[in-house]
Amino acid sequence: MTSFSFVTPPKIVFEPGGSAKLGDLMGDLLGDRPLVITDPGLRRLGLPDPALKSLASSGCEVTVFDSVEADPSLATLEAAIALAKEKGTTGILGFGGGSSLDVAKLVALIAGSGEDLEAAWGVAQAKGPRLPLALVPTTAGTGSEVTPVSIITLPGDEKRGVSSPIIVPDIAVLDPDLTLGLPAAITAATGIDAMVHAIEAYASKSPNNNPISRSLAREALSLLGGHIERAVQTPDDREARSAMLIGSMLAGQAFANSPVAAVHALAYPIGGRYHVPHGLSNALVLPHTLRFNAADATSRAYEIYAEIAPFAFPDLDQGVGTQALSAQFIDRLGALSKKLGLQTRLREMDISEDMLPTLAQDAMKQTRLLVNNPREVTEADALAIYRAAY
Repeated sequence: MTSFSFVTPPKIVFEPGGSAKLGDLMGDLLGDRPLVITDPGLRRLGLPDPALKSLASSGCEVTVFDSVEADPSLATLEAAIALAKEKGTTGILGFGGGSSLDVAKLVALIAGSGEDLEAAWGVAQAKGPRLPLALVPTTAGTGSEVTPVSIITLPGDEKRGVSSPIIVPDIAVLDPDLTLGLPAAITAATGIDAMVHAIEAYASKSPNNNPISRSLAREALSLLGGHIERAVQTPDDREARSAMLIGSMLAGQAFANSPVAAVHALAYPIGGRYHVPHGLSNALVLPHTLRFNAADATSRAYEIYAEIAPFAFPDLDQGVGTQALSAQFIDRLGALSKKLGLQTRLREMDISEDMLPTLAQDAMKQTRLLVNNPREVTEADALAIYRAAY
């Protein structure tokens, strides 16, 4: 067995209604001047209000930054950092989807250390220290509450990331009640996103692919595959929502340590240029990227996909050979997106066919992800996958 490391938050709390008890759950972690980072939609719905009230009741002077958009921009991040510095912030609470949590991580890093963001981009470049950090997800998809990764959209629609154990939070609070009633399209897209995390983590060529991550990926797929349809069809099913939230977190732990690969690399240009939600971007290219990987006899990716297929879809025919089981798995993933009501073709996203070469060029910039793919991806390969998805 090869050497590996495994990083995850020191404390994870799962509790229905837990977001209304943050003052108690976090104790003195965030200090007396916490900054809460969220998005305008959640603020309008009042979803953060119980958390804000709880923090205020514990004696905190709470400041709220609620301008985070989907695929958060560098300008948004810089505005949040400036506010944190202006208020003398003592701790950061990220509350929302992956975008808010990603911004919270980097605000904690830069406001806490004063380091140059340009020097922090990439893998293990961030120096720290950071401010105390707590994360509360409101969707079951990104797993950002347990990962050492933050993705920001730069001018020119380039996605750039910081990957460092320093930005793993001190505590993640999972409250399934925050996800009750989430619209079907968001539930479906974020759920597929979480499944992609588990699949790519399990198959990752990263030297840090390890038994813990693989075990978590299998359990994640079991929870996600077994509950995603219920969560989409019955928005207030607390059992299904709980399973999805825990499954998303487990998938996050898996890919935080055994990183994702080509599906994400090809999804990022779609989100960056066309502002397609990240989960849907992944879903659009997922089956086509896996078919590309499975077609390579050298990588034997089809064997890996056959191993995890029964966890996501126990009703698949396991009596067939590994190549056939892998093909069934990939076909089922494609069919699942359609069954859940998601768009399945790039043309449905108003992406013109003549833009596919540009997307392929953009995807090749995601070297930190492509290196983890079971099969090498060239620009010509990326273009072929986009054409298959078109």
